[in-house]
Amino acid sequence: MDCYNESEAVCGFYTMIEDHLEVPFATVVLGVDVKVTRVELTRQEEIVAVCVRGKERQRIPVCDLPLPSPPPAGAEWIEAYRRWAAGE
Repeated sequence: MDCYNESEAVCGFYTMIEDHLEVPFATVVLGVDVKVTRVELTRQEEIVAVCVRGKERQRIPVCDLPLPSPPPAGAEWIEAYRRWAAGE
């Protein structure tokens, strides 16, 4: 991506994740089965996954989101974002 600053880079990763990640998909967060229904970009410019279980909803940073095996289509963008966020 061609970006001038971190904010633009995060927005670029968010766009690619939102466009390519196949949702919904099931995963396990802290031993609890959840369904990831979408991704969002917070006002703090953090990419989060919206996880649903029954009527409960929780936003989990995608850098912390455990992916199922096999991962959903488009998960390579989450992996790319994780590497970028870690400075790799």
